[in-house]
Amino acid sequence: MARLNQPITDWRSRKVWVIGASSGIGAALASALHKQGAMVAVSARSAVALEDLCLAHPGMVAAPMDAVDPVQIQSTVQRLESEVGLDVVVYCAGYYQPMRAQTFDLAALRRHWQVNYDGWLMVLEQVLPLLQGRGSGHLSAISSVAAYRALPKALAYGPTKAALTHLMQGLYVDLKPANIDVSVVSPGFVSTPMTAQNDFQMPALISPDEAARCLLDGWARGEFEIHFPKRFTRVMKVLSWLPWRWYFAITRRLVSGDKP
Repeated sequence: MARLNQPITDWRSRKVWVIGASSGIGAALASALHKQGAMVAVSARSAVALEDLCLAHPGMVAAPMDAVDPVQIQSTVQRLESEVGLDVVVYCAGYYQPMRAQTFDLAALRRHWQVNYDGWLMVLEQVLPLLQGRGSGHLSAISSVAAYRALPKALAYGPTKAALTHLMQGLYVDLKPANIDVSVVSPGFVSTPMTAQNDFQMPALISPDEAARCLLDGWARGEFEIHFPKRFTRVMKVLSWLPWRWYFAITRRLVSGDKP
């Protein structure tokens, strides 16, 4: 099978910027990349969390940044490009608040868009000219299986991830001729501070370290969509193909425990 991206199996010459690295998948990924020999820069709002992460990983570069602040994004990109260089940019920043129509909260909805989608757009505005000027690089963003179809309690979260996945598909089409690779990551349930808010049993729950290993494996295979754990994400893909009546009944029971 033809690979959609250039496989990345040797990280020793790679300069990677992980955005949203204070905890969860981002922190685990930064640690895994550091162990693989990559030069890793990490960003998040919490300077303390980044400092702790860098102390545990000598050579890792901390670049505190709010992913929804365009001024901070611009200055961080300029700094990292000058001091480190940017080959691979991974957007792991995310916001999640369980929501249903009965608890509709416009401010929270907008916060989801700011962090999960708009922040990545502002990063792209800064890094795309750099990568296109060099004619190389890799852009990756953490989406979710919630992008496949609507899930219970994801009224605010799901649409932002659907938009993010669609964006990454468009970027792949436009940037492939420019020798810039693009991948989108669609995790199932990962044990993070965000998913700790869920009050239902999460199927096939995995650790952030497992998620990081899946990411490295996906990049090594040159995949465009990296989804995991397969025992759950494949089920979600099949469910997304079902007629709406079946889909709504099954997913409500599977994910939230509600009766259809």
